Amino acid sequence: MSAPDGPAAGAPPLALLQFPTDYPIKVVGRTSDTLRSRIDAIVSAHVPDLDLSRTTERLSGNGNFQSISYTIRAVSAAQVTTLAMDLKACPDVMIVI
Repeated sequence: MSAPDGPAAGAPPLALLQFPTDYPIKVVGRTSDTLRSRIDAIVSAHVPDLDLSRTTERLSGNGNFQSISYTIRAVSAAQVTTLAMDLKACPDVMIVI
C-alpha cells in the first residue's frame, strides 16, 4: 500500500516549489532489521549528498511499524518523483508521504 496522489501525498504540488529546496519525505514499513538500510540505499541513490543527521526514525506504539523521515535537498521535481516511485516499488515500504 502506498500513497495514491503524487510523489508524496499531502506535500505541496511540485510545480509550486522552487528548486533547490529542502523537501521532507516520510517512509513507513513493517519493522525489520533491514528496513532502514534498504530505504537509506534508495534515498542515497537519488540524493548523493544525503545528510543522515537530518533523518529521524520512529517505531509505532506496538513496535510493528517503523517510520523514517528524511529532509533532502531536492534539486528538481524529477528527482523527487523518481525517488518516490523507487521507494513505493520497494516491497518493504507500505506508505510514502
